[in-house]
Amino acid sequence: MEPLPEAVSAMLSELHAPQRLVAHLRVVHDVACQLTDWVTRHHPAAAFDRAAVLFGAATHDIGKVLHPNELSGPGAAHEPAGHELLREHGVEERLARFAGTHGSWSAGSSLEDLLVSLADKVWKAKRVQDLEELVTARLAAASDQEPWEVFLALDDELDRIASGADARLAYQSSHPVRT
Repeated sequence: MEPLPEAVSAMLSELHAPQRLVAHLRVVHDVACQLTDWVTRHHPAAAFDRAAVLFGAATHDIGKVLHPNELSGPGAAHEPAGHELLREHGVEERLARFAGTHGSWSAGSSLEDLLVSLADKVWKAKRVQDLEELVTARLAAASDQEPWEVFLALDDELDRIASGADARLAYQSSHPVRT
């Protein structure tokens, strides 16, 4: 599994982030590494900021430091809180935004935002049709391929990634929710 970026690890340590949160961010970051590598290999014409996607995946749920009940239950209060927390720690808006955008997407979302959202779903083998269709459309447009061709290849990659969900879930669950 890929380690979190050093700056993110330092910030999580400074914030006394719960181990469960750090584990979750690490697995989503690792999946984002796999997704961005795949996009780069299979759709080299797709312009996106890989470093931003990886930072976004590594920090998308940082607001759960302030809303720890959302580590083991539903809630979206962590999204604006995470965005604000990152901005207070000097993170640029172009990177802090992922804390607020990872839970929702639309046709107007950037490819970076879509990839962070996708990583946050597929790490646990959750497949979301509308999200996958948006990613497919972006990649098809960038690569001048038919959407069905792109979808078939993306579907295979997401199935491959999803096949490791049990191990990722076990890893995350092995870390305590409370520090």
